[in-house]
Amino acid sequence: MAVEQGRYFDDSESRPLQQREEIKNRKLAATIEYAYDHSRAAKNLLDFVGIKPSSGFNLSDLERLPITRKTDLIELQKSFAPFGGLLAGPAEDVERIFISPGPIYEFQPAGINWFARSFYAAGFRKGDIVVNTFTYHMSPAGMLFHEGLRQCGVTVVVMGTGNTEALIQAMLDIKVTGFLGTPTFLMSVIKRAEEMGYNFSENFALKKTWFTGEMLPASLRKTFEETYKLSTSQAYAVTEPGGAIAYECEAKAGLHLDDDYIVEIVDAQTGKQVDPGEVGEIVVTPLQNKFWGLVRFGTGDMSSLITQPCTCGRTSNRIAGVLGRTGDAVKVRGMFIVVKQAALVVSGFENVNRFQIIVTRQYDRDEMALLLELKNEPVERAKLADEISEKFQNICRLKPDSIQYVEPGTIPDLYKTIEDHRKWD
Repeated sequence: MAVEQGRYFDDSESRPLQQREEIKNRKLAATIEYAYDHSRAAKNLLDFVGIKPSSGFNLSDLERLPITRKTDLIELQKSFAPFGGLLAGPAEDVERIFISPGPIYEFQPAGINWFARSFYAAGFRKGDIVVNTFTYHMSPAGMLFHEGLRQCGVTVVVMGTGNTEALIQAMLDIKVTGFLGTPTFLMSVIKRAEEMGYNFSENFALKKTWFTGEMLPASLRKTFEETYKLSTSQAYAVTEPGGAIAYECEAKAGLHLDDDYIVEIVDAQTGKQVDPGEVGEIVVTPLQNKFWGLVRFGTGDMSSLITQPCTCGRTSNRIAGVLGRTGDAVKVRGMFIVVKQAALVVSGFENVNRFQIIVTRQYDRDEMALLLELKNEPVERAKLADEISEKFQNICRLKPDSIQYVEPGTIPDLYKTIEDHRKWD
């Protein structure tokens, strides 16, 4: 099929699916072989199950390997500092090191970026002025998104997280046409602008948006597109494998899988791949560089595989977005809250007997409540709440919206540390 000039980021997006799959299988075999030879963690993993890499390694062989999860990365990096034996390339070729909650140290090799295709599919082109509201501090998001935008020829407004009113003023003065951030943050920006007396559709030049970090509910998308006449697009990005695993096109009929990754949808209990259309956990193996010795990373996100052709002409398979979470980490306002980290926060306070985190969604915003059961000894509750809140932000990089003291016995003996009560309708 002929590629329409300027429609795709590159010709690979319209290759016949069979050809794409053959190329990915060859890349997978080479990736596994290289990781075995150069990554201590990958070698240990493959030796554990008795696999010797060869040119015949393919997608079905991945099922024989255990799934590596975020909590495993934390433990690996404690044992083999600083990268847990996952660095499979020369240390001097690492351009940047980022820090994610855990802590997990992640590295970016020089000259590699994994987001440009998703921005191009969202319609970002030379001439656009796009504000990047993801943080440039410690987290990889701000810097990686910035570089991906530049590959599309975009002028980037380096905003990061911060003062909403300063962002509003910059969007007005510079005539920003594009927005990168979470959907709830954009809605809060719009509402604040309206409170300041602006008519958002008339006074602002914003036309294009790109979201990641949290789900985009259908109701909120409808508000953006119908009320504010904004083009919306979203991507599924995972920090550990290093990029936009899947991204939306104009058809908005699922998220196209990027060829730089092998994506499996598996039964979270058995690790076996499920059939197209069945819901399972998203498991990712990066193919795009010879630095991560990361194989079968379990994201904890649930989705299903779509194999029907897309009307946009891209030939890749797609996933149906994120349909929920599994495991012991929950994403709140774009940040993962990991059970072990939350436990580390609370363990430092002897007066706390038991805790639980409840995540809900109010007015298109994630809300996180920390429930505390105290021991019988007297305690200054307001002071304790302030101290726990500060420590929670330092370790988990997100503050609870509320800290609630509950009566002993309220939190049952058999309970989930993090309860996700959000509904995405």
